[in-house]
Amino acid sequence: MNILFRPMTEQDWPEVSKIYKQGIETGKATFQTCIPEYSDWDASHIKDCRFVVMENDNITGWVVLSKVSSRYVYEGVAEVSIYIAETCRGKGFGKALLNYLITKSEKSGFWMLQAGIMEDNLASLKLHEKCGFREVGLRERIGKDCKGKWRSTVLMERRSNTVGVD
Repeated sequence: MNILFRPMTEQDWPEVSKIYKQGIETGKATFQTCIPEYSDWDASHIKDCRFVVMENDNITGWVVLSKVSSRYVYEGVAEVSIYIAETCRGKGFGKALLNYLITKSEKSGFWMLQAGIMEDNLASLKLHEKCGFREVGLRERIGKDCKGKWRSTVLMERRSNTVGVD
């Protein structure tokens, strides 16, 4: 696999949002029901931890972090969102991209990454586990999906071995 990682830019939004839409359409990736405006999306994600993975000049996936709290004590804790293009799933892009994010997040001072994954999203659960995340709980009936059905998410976390170990 000949891939390239690079920071995500605003110019990537058309391709990123297409991949995001594919994730929404699975019914397993997010409670989001439609693609937000870029300005809204931009305001809710950490600027220095947004990356795309590319193969042959095509964006095949993206990953971002968002703060879990504005409180100082949680400044090194962030939530992961990762999406891989429909045609590229199961080919190693997700694992490579998530591991890349982990390295970059630690350089940015994050000591804990967490992910809330719908309990039937087995591919995402396995991906996070392969990248060092562990299951810490089940958030039962935490939100309703687009059809009004209550859904539960598995809470997973990954603690850095290099940041915040004192």
